[in-house]
Amino acid sequence: MSILVDTSVWIEWLNGKSRPNQELLESVVVCGPILQEVLQGLKNSPPAKAFKESFLQFPVICDPLPSMIYRQAADLYRQSRQKGYTVRSSIDCLIAAIAIECSIPVVHQDRDFSNISKFSALESKTLADLQKQLK
Repeated sequence: MSILVDTSVWIEWLNGKSRPNQELLESVVVCGPILQEVLQGLKNSPPAKAFKESFLQFPVICDPLPSMIYRQAADLYRQSRQKGYTVRSSIDCLIAAIAIECSIPVVHQDRDFSNISKFSALESKTLADLQKQLK
């Protein structure tokens, strides 16, 4: 089973707050918006360059993105607001739409995904939930 790992989790891993296990890494896929967010946050250093080379080896799903995904992301954003949830990043709606379209869970450390999963077909898991499941 593949999992879409959100930028919030990559940041946690890069900052050394937690470490992914090998089993988890073998399941990871990324999408364009996550690729962009992670790469734009990297410093210009030898460790960052090594990470980038490894990171770019993960499979990229939904590439290129059809315009339908953008419309679905806009719908998720509007539905969130109608349900009383404030989505802090429209990129999170785009990532959620990609995950829904590809029928793949998103692993995150971001309440936007938890909220979106309350009213949509998004399957979301926090990193802690996933780590418990893998034990």
